[in-house]
Amino acid sequence: MRFALLGSGSRGNATLIEHRQTLVMLDCGFSCRETERRMARLDVHPADLDAVVVTHEHGDHVRGVPALARKYNIPVWLTHGTYRSLRDNDLPAVRYFDGQADMEIGDLQVSPFTVPHDASEPCQVTFDSGRHRLGILTDTGRITPHIRACLDAVDALLLECNHDVAMLASGPYPPALQQRVGGPQGHLSNMQAAALLRQLDTSRLQHLVAAHLSDKNNRPALACTALATALDCTEDWIGLAGQDEGLDWRELG
Repeated sequence: MRFALLGSGSRGNATLIEHRQTLVMLDCGFSCRETERRMARLDVHPADLDAVVVTHEHGDHVRGVPALARKYNIPVWLTHGTYRSLRDNDLPAVRYFDGQADMEIGDLQVSPFTVPHDASEPCQVTFDSGRHRLGILTDTGRITPHIRACLDAVDALLLECNHDVAMLASGPYPPALQQRVGGPQGHLSNMQAAALLRQLDTSRLQHLVAAHLSDKNNRPALACTALATALDCTEDWIGLAGQDEGLDWRELG
């Protein structure tokens, strides 16, 4: 199994997961043309996709899904709540899933889990190849026991480090937006992400990637330092998914 990110941040998110003959995209917050361009950079094409899985309806995660799905006739997997909240729900093939139930897409087992976020029926996901497990956690305001259980002993983890608490408090966002971002249904801070790592079994961890960093309220060095301190590893071992450059393919072996 391998994974890559087209980009990660408030201007657009998309993750690719591939195992054997199956290629899945998790979310797509970029235009169809930009998605095509970024996928070409990773030597894949939208026509290769077996499915798009959507975590929630916010634009930076779903903006490009309808156009991409229509152009390439790709099935879209999402919860009923997310579907009802889409501004454009004219999709060629809809597959509903329960945020607590496992499902199979080709060669991958996909396991959604619910998260506290200000969306209609939000979830995050783990992908299982039968040998390795990739955990993805962004867009949650706090860590729950259920989240910890779902991410325990994963082989790779994409982990939100949205903001530094001090930078958010002194930054350009108005108070209401600061409260939303830093609140219990907002986004994880560097400190929250590090605290989660200290509670997980990380003995199998091959890759840790900091994701969904704010351009205005965080710095890559702060996020990497927080995660490296929690794992007791060097900072250069921490991967970083950028907004523009994304993240190249990472293999699980």
